[in-house]
Amino acid sequence: MKRMNLLAVTAAAILLAGCSGGNAPPEQYGANPQLPTPQRGLLPNMTIARPAAWGDRLPTVPQGYAVKAIATDLRIPRQTLVLPNGDILVAEGRGGNAPKLKPKDVIASYIKAKGTSPVKGGNRLTLLRDANGDGTYELKTVFADHLNAPYGLALVGDTLYVADQDALVKFHYTVGQTHADGAPVKVTDLPSAINHHWTKALAASADGRYLYVGIGSNSNITERGMTAEVDRARIWQVDPRTGMHRAYATGLRNPTALAIQPGTGALWAVVNERDEIGPGLVPDYLTSVRAGGFYGWPYSYWGRHVDARAQPQDPQKVASAIVPDYSLGSHVAALGVAFSLPAMGAKFADGVFVGEHGSWNRAHPVGYKVVFVPFRDGHPAGDPIDFVTGFRGKDGLTRGRPVGVSVDPRGALIVADDLSNTIWRVTPVKPAAAANPPESMPAPREAPPAAPATAPAAATPRAPGVPQA
Repeated sequence: MKRMNLLAVTAAAILLAGCSGGNAPPEQYGANPQLPTPQRGLLPNMTIARPAAWGDRLPTVPQGYAVKAIATDLRIPRQTLVLPNGDILVAEGRGGNAPKLKPKDVIASYIKAKGTSPVKGGNRLTLLRDANGDGTYELKTVFADHLNAPYGLALVGDTLYVADQDALVKFHYTVGQTHADGAPVKVTDLPSAINHHWTKALAASADGRYLYVGIGSNSNITERGMTAEVDRARIWQVDPRTGMHRAYATGLRNPTALAIQPGTGALWAVVNERDEIGPGLVPDYLTSVRAGGFYGWPYSYWGRHVDARAQPQDPQKVASAIVPDYSLGSHVAALGVAFSLPAMGAKFADGVFVGEHGSWNRAHPVGYKVVFVPFRDGHPAGDPIDFVTGFRGKDGLTRGRPVGVSVDPRGALIVADDLSNTIWRVTPVKPAAAANPPESMPAPREAPPAAPATAPAAATPRAPGVPQA
């Protein structure tokens, strides 16, 4: 008991120290963010979410849009997938089993846990259905359970793929069904020793031939040694027919969500970068992913900025490091990405939505919102635009934390909130004509149609209750 009291006192002291002011780092948006000099100390500043119930409040959305909760009382919703008939699958779970390395890890974990949901992870997929298209999802049922911290989701034809924290698995899927036909079938094992970063993001190539799996590092900056980082901090390309895989890109510290760009078929990712060298380093980022590309971790960041903590160094790797396409800002903790469609309205028709879970290691919190990054000619262009905010209030209380985002082709953004355990739906108040269901996205129906879906559905690389990371 004395030890726990001492830990609590120490943690509180650090938390207070983290709130003690200082100048906020500059905003770091776009292709050329301002990168300050690294700052190293015993512990980073910490300002942790203070959870509170939404009550009668709602998130804030732009004028001309409406937001509503379509599912509550979930068990740590992480990522979502809109199915061909408009049903929504929600992956629920909490993973990770990494031992603490140093006393500061114990303290930091204790503090960070205060800003997460106390609910036990569901280890399941929940299906939501709006049968008559009125925006109310009257059916909420367990589609599959007994999974192992499911996260990434992708649909290719009549096969549903799920990335658990330790394996890529699959189910047979028929449009309209509400429960899986049987137990999942393993496609391939995924790296799971230690699992410091346990989430496994998932996307299917435009032609459905390959699956891409995002695999995070097992440390901040190789504190566990390089042996622990074998097959980590990278994106795998998997042949789902055989389970064979190769490293598609490396040096991405924690690729938390993946998406395929419409039209080009290019793979994009959001990546959480390293910590403990100051509140202004290192920017989390959005980037297209080049086959065979190396993105710096652990030897360098934002291209060729050397991180002296990684030993031994590798100058050849540093020289080959690719500069990411777009900085989202340091420590915003991007956990969701989805390309938009014209049905979301003219201002938000061309670009990506990014779910930002929110910082913990800055005196001045950032993130805690969904932003829209506008594109022009297939590339990011301009500052991000706040699209869903109000998760963290001016009163210092945090009512939600965005994770995965998905775009419903009929004109809605689906947002998983793993603090209040809610799924939010944001729609244009006056849907554009393009928001009518396309032929490949029929109106929801109770009975399955005669034929299954044939095209891959992109994965998104999670009244609301009280309060996750």
